[in-house]
Amino acid sequence: MSRYDSRTGDSTSYRDRRSDSGFGGTSAYGSSGSHTSCKKDTDGSPRKLDLDGLTPFEKNFYVESPAVAAMTDSEVDEYRKLREITVEGRDIPKPVKSFRDVGFPDYVLEEIKKAGFTEPTPIQSQGWPMAMKGRDLIGIAETGSGKTISYLLPAIVHVNAQPILAPGDGPIVLVLAPTRELAVQIQQEASKFGSSSKIKSTCIYGGVPKGPQVRDLQKGVEIVIATPGRLIDMMESNNTNLRRVTYLVLDEADRMLDMGFDPQIRKIVSHIRPDRQTLYWSATWPKEVEQLSKKFLYNPYKVIIGSSDLKANRAIRQIVDVISESQKYNKLVKLLEDIMDGSRILVFLDTKKGCDQITRQLRMDGWPALSIHGDKSQAERDWVLAEFRSGKSPIMTATDVAARGLDVKDVKYVINYDFPGSLEDYVHRIGRTGRAGAKGTAYTFFTVANARFAKELVNILEEAGQKVSHELASMGRSTGPPPPGLGGFRDRGSRRGWS
Repeated sequence: MSRYDSRTGDSTSYRDRRSDSGFGGTSAYGSSGSHTSCKKDTDGSPRKLDLDGLTPFEKNFYVESPAVAAMTDSEVDEYRKLREITVEGRDIPKPVKSFRDVGFPDYVLEEIKKAGFTEPTPIQSQGWPMAMKGRDLIGIAETGSGKTISYLLPAIVHVNAQPILAPGDGPIVLVLAPTRELAVQIQQEASKFGSSSKIKSTCIYGGVPKGPQVRDLQKGVEIVIATPGRLIDMMESNNTNLRRVTYLVLDEADRMLDMGFDPQIRKIVSHIRPDRQTLYWSATWPKEVEQLSKKFLYNPYKVIIGSSDLKANRAIRQIVDVISESQKYNKLVKLLEDIMDGSRILVFLDTKKGCDQITRQLRMDGWPALSIHGDKSQAERDWVLAEFRSGKSPIMTATDVAARGLDVKDVKYVINYDFPGSLEDYVHRIGRTGRAGAKGTAYTFFTVANARFAKELVNILEEAGQKVSHELASMGRSTGPPPPGLGGFRDRGSRRGWS
């Protein structure tokens, strides 16, 4: 029994589009019924998959709409250029300009309408038809670009075309995320868009009791969003399995590698059938991320929004002040006096201790500030986020635990009290403002201790059309780029006690 989606009354309609179905399409079994398929690896070389004993599944659900089919090659090129979309791969589908062009079923379109979206973002415009075709996909886009919906809506269509879960079955869709905050936010979106088709999802992460998570898994859920460590724990204690996973998402792959999750990711993926559909999302494209993608993806599409080079969202005004360490707190208070208007203000610090100290000082001085970092219990972190979201405490200090995936509407200002340990973290910190088309401002306190980042920071500012102060420009000219492991990814060991 399968839950085919409601955009067609013919439950066999998906079965007819076999070119990208599991087992490599109609040729999967060959004339003898052999369960072996050839797929091409990321370098184009054929790769044999051992599919013996695995049940075929559907993953190609894309039907090009007449409006999209009517687009000429020059119109497609012009649209991609306008929206800064770069694509790689074979048989690349044309981008879609409206939600109806994707071919989503009515229940998904209704949820999109309820969410107030007016048109697809660039990553959705090109990513949706790619994901709906069932092919592996690499998506590179800045934070706040709408990528979560880019993989969740095709996931819902995918689930509805698969047989209903039997007792003891694990999930059909697995989303791996680097932090519990991001995992929780993805699950909120999955619940919102999956509710109309009664798709169940759960969030698996550490720092909280296992009981409720175990109960969700034992009842059966189609979508699991998980951090790698807790998921492995659940698998080893036989609370779930990955035998039914046919749609795998790695969200913020660069962040997961930066946090040292490479071995856990490899272990998890080794338990998933090889003909799955894999979607691999990253905001940056360093060599580590590219190398891992070659292990897990076969003949993927690749879509880049903007440039794969590190750059900041142009909707964010960036102001970098070169000051001394001793000037920071007074500068922060003066800044808060100037900008405090009830809007949400996110202040980033490097350490948990510094976070607590500055928060305590701010509160003693009468500022409504709370803090969030890795040493807080999950209950306390949830409460702080709720206070911040509601505006009851409009100032939140944070370590990099909140730097990615934190989706709070109306964060108007980001303040980098401490400059982060990498340029990637700088871009992702300031990306907490200027989301979903809104404008934002990021202030950064930059000291001589950060001088090794000056040259590349100047490049990021200039690329985004921002004003560069004379002091910072001078510092950039007199220093070279940061040494390896500092300008891009941090050395693996430096993240072992990440905040």
